[in-house]
Amino acid sequence: MSGSDASEGDVASRLRTAHEDLLDARAAVEERGEANLEAVRDAHREATDLLDRYEGRATGTGDFAAFVEFQEAFVELTEGLDDDLPARSAFEEANDLLDQRRLDEDDFERARERLAPAADLVDLLADREAAREAFEAARRDARRRLRDLEERIDSLERLRRLGEADLDAPVERLRDPISDYNEAVRDAWTTFRREASAREVFRVVEASQAYPLAAFPEVPPDLEEYVERRPAGEESIPTLLEYADYSTSKLSHYVDDPGALRTRVGTHRTYLERLDAAPLTVSWPPPAAERLRYRAPELVSVVARFADEATVAAARRLRDLPDRVAYERLRETALARDELDEEERERLSRGAVEAELTAARDERARIEAALDETDGL
Repeated sequence: MSGSDASEGDVASRLRTAHEDLLDARAAVEERGEANLEAVRDAHREATDLLDRYEGRATGTGDFAAFVEFQEAFVELTEGLDDDLPARSAFEEANDLLDQRRLDEDDFERARERLAPAADLVDLLADREAAREAFEAARRDARRRLRDLEERIDSLERLRRLGEADLDAPVERLRDPISDYNEAVRDAWTTFRREASAREVFRVVEASQAYPLAAFPEVPPDLEEYVERRPAGEESIPTLLEYADYSTSKLSHYVDDPGALRTRVGTHRTYLERLDAAPLTVSWPPPAAERLRYRAPELVSVVARFADEATVAAARRLRDLPDRVAYERLRETALARDELDEEERERLSRGAVEAELTAARDERARIEAALDETDGL
């Protein structure tokens, strides 16, 4: 189990258990000596390989030469083992069993059984590797769960903060100036886009790039070059879009190079159609006071390039808004009204959110403790 599906009990307990299992597995290997176990593993691998390779040929009345070759190879393997090799007796017992004039499949199976003590020792190395992988997986799950908890705690803290907002506060003190500005700038841009040449519009777009908080999407380079250098750039954007729908013969009456217009304007139709005032509007619920303080002067600088003085004045009022009203308190009210549904308000009123927040923080602390306890392996 991993990720957000795992509860703290699963994650923390599994981590501690995996840590203990790894310590036990390491201790078991150290007790018998890693080099000794690796030697047993090599010998066991060679023995089982001999059994597997010769079982079909060295049994019954099969290949006598293979039978002799097999017995000699197994004897050589057994006699070549160190006297103090763990489970050496298992290889000797298997060798004694195979020292017969004739072997059948049951003899090979019994030889494998005689090698079981060596296989058990070999398993200690595999168990240690499996324990290490399980421990690493448990730590990954714990860290992933912590990330989920951080997001959960942030969400609950925000929900609790919204629940503390005064839902009766006069948010119109924020909404009205923002709404008035948004309406004014949309109207001003619509008029400018409809009446000004595409060349003029693009120059405003280009100038806006100096103001990251009030910038339009950049004009595609080939479209910008066409509008700047060709006579068609003196037409408005709606007119260019209309031209792009004309047939070549009809369009030739309006521009000197119909193909160029259809290529440049037609290719970037989506950009032109979506070039609206959205980058200059202010969201509702409104942004944080500091962001509006930084953004409003940039809005003024861009809006002043195409709008009338009344619209620019509306933008200037936004710049002063955080200092003229209890901005953050009213913003919290706006956020609460916008985001809190009936179920969330009910959870807040009966204390469920606070209880969930406490449980999440406790869970985080316990997992952090488990991670600290199992660090360093």
